[in-house]
Amino acid sequence: MNVFYEESGSFKVGAILADNNTSLQVEAPHGKRSKIKAAAVLIRFETPALSEFMDQAQQISDELDPDFLWECCTQDIEFDSTALATEYFGHAPNPVEAAATLMLLHSAPIYFHKKGKGHYKAAPPDALKAALAGQEKKRLQAELKSRYIEQLCNSILPEEFKPIVPNLLYRPEKNSIEWKALEEACAQMKLSVPALLDKCGAIPSSHDYHFNQFLWAYFPDGVDFDIADLQQPLDEQEDLPLAEVSAFSIDDATTTEIDDAFSITPLKLGSFRIGIHIAAPALGIEAGTSLDKTASSRLSTVYIPGKKITMLPEHAIRHYTLEEDRICPVISLYLDVADDYSVTHTESRIEKIKITENLRHETLEVYFNENTINSADASYPFIEELRLLWRFACKMEALRGKANDTNNNKVDYSFEVVHDHVTIKERRRGSPIDKVVSELMIFANAEWGKQLAQANIAAIYRSQGNGKVKMSTSPAPHQGLGVSQYAWTSSPLRRYVDMINQRQLIAMIRNDAPPYTRESDDLVIALRDFELAYGIYGDFQRAMEQYWCLRWLLQENVQTIQAQIIRENLVKFEHMPFFTRIPSLPNLEPDSYVRLEIEYIDLLDRTLRAKFVEKLES
Repeated sequence: MNVFYEESGSFKVGAILADNNTSLQVEAPHGKRSKIKAAAVLIRFETPALSEFMDQAQQISDELDPDFLWECCTQDIEFDSTALATEYFGHAPNPVEAAATLMLLHSAPIYFHKKGKGHYKAAPPDALKAALAGQEKKRLQAELKSRYIEQLCNSILPEEFKPIVPNLLYRPEKNSIEWKALEEACAQMKLSVPALLDKCGAIPSSHDYHFNQFLWAYFPDGVDFDIADLQQPLDEQEDLPLAEVSAFSIDDATTTEIDDAFSITPLKLGSFRIGIHIAAPALGIEAGTSLDKTASSRLSTVYIPGKKITMLPEHAIRHYTLEEDRICPVISLYLDVADDYSVTHTESRIEKIKITENLRHETLEVYFNENTINSADASYPFIEELRLLWRFACKMEALRGKANDTNNNKVDYSFEVVHDHVTIKERRRGSPIDKVVSELMIFANAEWGKQLAQANIAAIYRSQGNGKVKMSTSPAPHQGLGVSQYAWTSSPLRRYVDMINQRQLIAMIRNDAPPYTRESDDLVIALRDFELAYGIYGDFQRAMEQYWCLRWLLQENVQTIQAQIIRENLVKFEHMPFFTRIPSLPNLEPDSYVRLEIEYIDLLDRTLRAKFVEKLES
């Protein structure tokens, strides 16, 4: 005797080896023996042979029409499968026919709802209609998905994908049919999503892919300013006194947010007065206004080669930037300097100054460098003032204990991108131009930080200890700079922290109540948010600099390049800030130089593949 039974939701057959009333020992056609419950048995049969039963039952089940069987059923009444089989076949069903009917009922749950062993109930017409519609929808979606996959694997972008490419790249709806098809196609092609979409022509610009990815993550509403920001009036500060100085700034050619300028005024007996003048947007952009809220959400200008996303709108930048031939409101720090370049007195003022000239690195470098600093013709703009500032900067650097700092020999890089053509320029960090600007900014930020601390006025400080840099509302030493405290105050057009500190500074100079206390939520939130955003913006800038290094290699058709070993297989390419690992690099000493052959560049991944060629002599 054989049995047709149900186990774990599927039908099986077996020959009875032992019948123990409540349980049976059976042997499957392939020889496996099992113990089953007697209640699981649906049909007992002698013929056909055990090995043929399931095939014959499945063949008959495939011929049954679930629509016709459903129509044969009495609605709202449970029925026995054997009774339905009798009605359908017109006679008492044989074991194979009875099994085929059960298999059909079991495989069509949208038509027949199971109510117990061998008992079913016809689905209500409305429920069946909805279920069939859902089934048809799934079928059409499966067909659509198959079409999508086929097109993608053939490097064809489906028409339906074109309007949603940004979503697929940056913020996919992972339950959508488009994403599932894209994911499956990527698996088949062994490509990443960006690589496959690029292969299909959906990423016309690798640069825009990276830039838009950043915008989708951190500027989801776009980079344009609200109309309220553009229409906010800015205080003209007509009542400020005009300083009797001739001020100049030092910046690169692309800088429009000119935050700082300098002046020199001769005093008695060889002494002189240095003026450090900082743009003063905090005089006109009050806390809590629309423009302030926008600045507090952006927190900093974002810089990448060839582009920037400014913290403030253009009209506000134009209003406060220290542009030449303009009279601008500033916060000034005046230093009385003796003939030995020691500072004898400092004074802070809120005033207006005339900016005589914006000196640019590109032209200034010609006559203000290590070789020409003492021999440049006196007719060059502000050369005498620059010489004084250079000597003062050297004295301040020595007082900080940084005169022999190895960081002074490091190289900074600037990127110029014009019509997708990139130029990478190097500038040594300790050059006269760099030293003058950095030393005067360090002095101002340290001095104003000290004054705010002494006045017990809250500020946001940047400190460094044991190699770790952090920000807090309490002054602490900055070991890297060699100063007792350091409060960012010198870039209020570009950093929101500086604008906050400038508001506190204005209150100190005017003897007013400061707008922020040390426990102020606005101060603590700004500190936390700024530190997070500044790190993200910096990482993005470095990533895009790496991208433009790769673009330069392609642009110049570089096949081989020299590189310096940093450690193990990590190297830095010469004349650019590009770091990468070279798996084929042999075990060589750090600081050794090698030649590499570039094999492949991937602009979407911002990576390249290169192999070791030879070690170079030092």
